[in-house]
Amino acid sequence: MAQSENSRQNRWKSEAKFFDEWAAKAAQHIAPTDPSAIRRYSPPLRRKFNKEFRFLLMGSLRGKSLLDVGCGDGSNAVMLAQLGASVTGIDISSKAIDLAWKRAEINGVNDSVRFCCSQLETAHFPQNSFDIIWGDAILHHLIPELDMVVRKLTEWAKPEALLLFGEPINLNNTLRKFRLMLPLRTDATPDERPLESADMEIVRSHIPDLQVKTFSMFGRLDRFILPSGNYERSAWPKRAISNSLATLDYFLLSLPGINRLGGTAVMYGHPRKS
Repeated sequence: MAQSENSRQNRWKSEAKFFDEWAAKAAQHIAPTDPSAIRRYSPPLRRKFNKEFRFLLMGSLRGKSLLDVGCGDGSNAVMLAQLGASVTGIDISSKAIDLAWKRAEINGVNDSVRFCCSQLETAHFPQNSFDIIWGDAILHHLIPELDMVVRKLTEWAKPEALLLFGEPINLNNTLRKFRLMLPLRTDATPDERPLESADMEIVRSHIPDLQVKTFSMFGRLDRFILPSGNYERSAWPKRAISNSLATLDYFLLSLPGINRLGGTAVMYGHPRKS
């Protein structure tokens, strides 16, 4: 059910404030894209890692128009542009958008990107504009408006476009309750939560061929293994452990029933067009 206008306005203010503060901290460490990250997300790509799997699904980005939904500080948008896409980024945080422009300038891709500050619910792009709609942990912030937002995204997508999202998920309530009992610090906005089965069905109503690949069962332990979550700059023994966990997850989460224990999912498919 869609939110009331007052609730919607309050959510927008809360989200913008949270990510403005986050962007102010991130601005202190802005730097060119790590060349090792560019190499990692260029062919050959591995299916066992969430983000590499998404880049594998997209294929070559040369000449493709891409919408980065909830682009944040532009880290993904800039790398996608460096790999050949023409990228439009949208985010609710004005400070994040300022940082995204600075990141694009530092990396020399100003001509391949454009950024706009707006709520998705009120944003407007021409229909059939994009070859790829990319979202990295954004839909779970928009659950009260999920139906309307995904419908708009499919309208902005070209008929054969790929819609591609990486999201935190909760398909097992017992596991979720156990997770919340653990004293692990997470940065989260007040209204966000992982996507549940009912939320995925809303997405599927607009993306009828939706595919879901789950990740991060044992991979949740990466936060204790990789310093600052940086795989590329971690020592090879730490990367080896991360690789082993990802391989184990890849096979176990391919099994019926077990696949509901993943903590994140890649969701992808094509728009429903009348």
